[in-house]
Amino acid sequence: MPVNIMNSFGRIFKVSIFGESHGLCVGINIDGCPAGLALSPEDFTTDIERRKAGAKGTTPRKEDDLPRIMNGVFNGLTTGAPITILFDNNNTRSTDYEKQRAVPRPGHADFVASRKFGGFEDFRGGGHFSGRLTVCLVAAGVVAKKLMNQVSVKAEILEIGGETDPEKGLQKAIDAKDTIGGIVECRVTGLPIGLGEPFFDSAESAIGHAVFAIPAVRGIEFGTGFAAARMFGSEHNDAIENMDGKTVTNHSGGIVGGITNGNELVFRIAIKPTSSTPKIQQTLNVETGIVEDFSVKGRHDLCIALRVPVVLEAVAAFVLADLMLLGQKIPRVFQSN
Repeated sequence: MPVNIMNSFGRIFKVSIFGESHGLCVGINIDGCPAGLALSPEDFTTDIERRKAGAKGTTPRKEDDLPRIMNGVFNGLTTGAPITILFDNNNTRSTDYEKQRAVPRPGHADFVASRKFGGFEDFRGGGHFSGRLTVCLVAAGVVAKKLMNQVSVKAEILEIGGETDPEKGLQKAIDAKDTIGGIVECRVTGLPIGLGEPFFDSAESAIGHAVFAIPAVRGIEFGTGFAAARMFGSEHNDAIENMDGKTVTNHSGGIVGGITNGNELVFRIAIKPTSSTPKIQQTLNVETGIVEDFSVKGRHDLCIALRVPVVLEAVAAFVLADLMLLGQKIPRVFQSN
């Protein structure tokens, strides 16, 4: 991918994200979506609801997150022009952040953002660095999933705090009065052989690039992943069974040589513990130059990983939609039946 894309990703199916956590709204612009695809606000309901807070371990901040499709859709069908979708920010408490401007929060982008942007950044709620913007990624994923109607993209939590039972993992954090992380796995079926452009635009490279746009991601592995380092080659190699490319095992995770091989695409991501923890920590007061005790106040997720599966699906979907458009596996104009 080009190095100067900053807040944009993709070659044909290109997404550009904008907004801040406590600004008027956050949004996504999607350029390159084929014309003729049926699209309505109702299409977004299921995935947007999956991302919302409210369950145990998530932030008390709740937003309606009703998508406002501003352009690119006419008479219920995409026009081929850029699609802009906005989500209003209505439930904000900015004073929680104005009081702590002098003490950048450990684990957050506060300090580096201030240095990079000269103090002009919107620091409320993490600003442009906030997980709030993942609602935009989910919206792009909804459109991408509709484009790839023969492809299934599903993600689920494998672990919370090292526990396969999420409740146990959450309880560990509750007992410690702290936050906790987790591991989320994504599986994609129905992909054709041949997606990906080695070397630097391999299927793994494209997915990895986009996945790290999800706040709190700390690692990614495909197929057997890091466990492959402890295997023999004869164990790790996937024997090909037929001309469709089906393999006996899937240690490669559906990608060989940077190209999809027609088997199930499997990858996992590691999500760090929520940086905003009520635990007393130490951080630098940039006004006094003195390190002092600090505790994060406000409304935060106990475990960000709980809300990541639908976001991971979305990111995987728009990466793969872009690769499929590049490979001419998706028509640029949909014909309604």
